[in-house]
Amino acid sequence: MSTGTPATQFLKRAKVAFRAVEYDYHPGHERVALQAAEALGVAPERLLKTLMVEVDGQPACVVVPGDRTLSMKKVAAAFGGKAAAMMAPDKAERLTGYHTGGISPFGGRKRVAVVFEAEAMDHAEVAINGGKRGLILFLAPGDALAALGAKAAPLCAEA
Repeated sequence: MSTGTPATQFLKRAKVAFRAVEYDYHPGHERVALQAAEALGVAPERLLKTLMVEVDGQPACVVVPGDRTLSMKKVAAAFGGKAAAMMAPDKAERLTGYHTGGISPFGGRKRVAVVFEAEAMDHAEVAINGGKRGLILFLAPGDALAALGAKAAPLCAEA
């Protein structure tokens, strides 16, 4: 399996250090991020899932720990909006150019605003989808933020 994706190309162009690791993706698994964390031996709070949302009707991207649930109220606030909702999977795929289960915040077809869960910044290294199912990229969360021009804010419901 080749690890060259628009996401890895984006990070190389941005001169961001990362390491790509592949794992056996199991389609239909109820919680893909937790399955990936287990397969890779990574703590679920370090395996970040990429979710596409709409804030006041505009597309946006959030990156949150795999074991956490979004608070749509916090998502809307993080983007300066009034209302947020999950984007339909088919719309997310068209917008990003990636398949669900493989969506990455890096190198998507259309650039959108990105916000990371603030708690993710507490780790020296996090794992984020690399743009295809079964490919995870390990990198410093601050480097990911800088490359994307993203920000960090509270996004998740209380644990």
